[in-house]
Amino acid sequence: MYKARSQGKFPDDPMDCKQSDLMEAEFSANGAVAGDSVRELLTLARQFINQRKPSQALQAVVMAMRTQGGDAAVFQSLHRAGELYRTRLRETADVDQLASIFAECAIAEAQPLNPEPGECNMSSSSVVDAHGNSILAETGRMQVVMDAFSDGSSFICLQCGGLVSNHRKDEHYAYWCAQI
Repeated sequence: MYKARSQGKFPDDPMDCKQSDLMEAEFSANGAVAGDSVRELLTLARQFINQRKPSQALQAVVMAMRTQGGDAAVFQSLHRAGELYRTRLRETADVDQLASIFAECAIAEAQPLNPEPGECNMSSSSVVDAHGNSILAETGRMQVVMDAFSDGSSFICLQCGGLVSNHRKDEHYAYWCAQI
């Protein structure tokens, strides 16, 4: 049967040795049927989760796995959990990259293809053009432009191609837009 060890605990683990020993004693009673013991351990784990005691819940689940399949079952389950965690991290990174690509496409699609020169010409460094030659892009911060557009705090002016805060939309059209 699993014996809790205090040397492997994390410093923020709220479970002390006394609770661990009580939990082990409760489920290592003589004559306990393995199936009932596992069921009781899993019920106890659910109670610990409801009490917001994740460390104790994890220990109860590990004890149940060890009761049912030994150390090999515990190792296999923890190894699989690690694989799932790493896969989820990769998927999250892929989703973030895909969101950036979509934002870039939306910015490129919203820009005028052939902007006509106006009387008041803004410099190309202050306008997002099809090649990403904005001040932010030139300084390696194109992601800021894409994020501002994609989170809805800013918009791409269809007249001049500039990235404009939603709060300054009227002022932009009235005073700053180079194409109006």
